[in-house]
Amino acid sequence: MSIFKGLVSVLLLTVSTLFWAVPLYALTLAKLVTPTRRWRLRVLGGLNRIALAWIGTNLWWMRRWLRPVLDIHLPDGLSPHQWWLVIANHRSWTDIFLLQMALHRRIPMPRFFLKRELIWVPVIGLAWWALEFPFMRRYKREALARNPALARRDREATQRLCDQARQTPMAIYNFVEGTRFTPAKQREQASPYRHLLRPKAGGSAQVIGLLGRQLSGILDVTLAYARECPNFWDFLCGREGPVSLQARRIAVPEWMLEGDYHQDPEYKERFQQWLNALWQEKDRRLASATGSAATVSAR
Repeated sequence: MSIFKGLVSVLLLTVSTLFWAVPLYALTLAKLVTPTRRWRLRVLGGLNRIALAWIGTNLWWMRRWLRPVLDIHLPDGLSPHQWWLVIANHRSWTDIFLLQMALHRRIPMPRFFLKRELIWVPVIGLAWWALEFPFMRRYKREALARNPALARRDREATQRLCDQARQTPMAIYNFVEGTRFTPAKQREQASPYRHLLRPKAGGSAQVIGLLGRQLSGILDVTLAYARECPNFWDFLCGREGPVSLQARRIAVPEWMLEGDYHQDPEYKERFQQWLNALWQEKDRRLASATGSAATVSAR
């Protein structure tokens, strides 16, 4: 039965994607021939509305067909008319849909940092490009040591996103671990955390540096799964156990608005220490939340 449910879920996701891709691609063509940035922003607004409808369609059938058990805790004062930086731990592709279930239309249209390779995903890769998601390259430490200019490409992608964000409210999502957590990756990194990989500060620091006081705050989201190894296929099959999603609002500290992560070594160290402390606290919350979710699942 669960495999049948998964196949139906894939069909529903495919139909929804193809349906909303038609108007999205039409506006993408219009955007390509629009002569001025002002009018391109208007077209981008239309693309955002289509993307929000696309997200809403997927959430509608997922809630009714998959009926995920999701325990959500959100702070007061969220608004779709403000600017937000959302940081979260990363376990599965399911994370994206759960974040949308919790935050859809409570904050603005999301923008994710994406791996460059994802631009080639059929249909949605082009959609992400049209919506001006930032595509990030992954370079090995040895390559960066040989050619430090490579790191500038990701910073330029972030800067383009923030330039756009100044024009219209936006929620920028960043999975700061850079990849999904697995025990193997944890061992490879020698991560000091039980439930997390080492966080990377550069992207978040640049967003804060570029948007500054325009940000209404940072949303620190902790996702805790009852199952040890969650995956998207099990979610589509309705096999995912209870998931806890806790978000808390953090005011941007004043000192973060007064430094340059890439030029000031002291600021860089202080920002990384702040994020490490946040991750230590998140690791403790995950240890508690995972145990609680497992108890609920066993009942």
